[in-house]
Amino acid sequence: MTKKQIAQMAVDALKKEYPDAICSLQYTEPLQLLIATRLAAQCTDARVNMVTPELFKRFPTVDDFAQATAEEVAEYIKSCGLYKTKSRDIVEMAKMLKEKFGGVVPDNIDDLITLPGIGRKTANLIVGDIYGKPAVVVDTHCIRITRRLGLHKLKDQKKIEFELRKLLPPEESNDFCHRLVLHGRAVCDARKPKCDSCCMKDFCKKKP
Repeated sequence: MTKKQIAQMAVDALKKEYPDAICSLQYTEPLQLLIATRLAAQCTDARVNMVTPELFKRFPTVDDFAQATAEEVAEYIKSCGLYKTKSRDIVEMAKMLKEKFGGVVPDNIDDLITLPGIGRKTANLIVGDIYGKPAVVVDTHCIRITRRLGLHKLKDQKKIEFELRKLLPPEESNDFCHRLVLHGRAVCDARKPKCDSCCMKDFCKKKP
């Protein structure tokens, strides 16, 4: 069985197991997802979702964030961890969005990764979820599960992203990554995976 065949089987199995492939971060517009994803670094999505309603109520637009101080933003995100760095990035990001991109969140990875605090993982999420383009969000769940499936033996996130782009159907890649998160939380745990109840146990390379 080729890696591409395994990838397609994984796509099919996860689609059946988790029909609703949605981002667990709550947002109503591109800027909110961009900021929420920045906050989610080394923080749970659940915690971010607790923080963002008041944050976005206080700073509803890119102009509001650009005119704020990092200290003002920090007051709303302290429970997210690394809040001083994150608040500074958010303010500088908003300023750059205004100055360089007309206040609009870019629709491509190359532009997105020029924003403060934004890496390829976040950029792929934005491109996929907001703009509907093929994307591969390489987070810890993606790295762990795709390695266990035998799709790669890599550790570098960027290399994994490009390897998976070659193996996954482009129209399925974004939802596939969302489903990996759900599966990683529910079944394919880092330390004690529940292999017996896994929907991919018949073709996974990891032995229980």
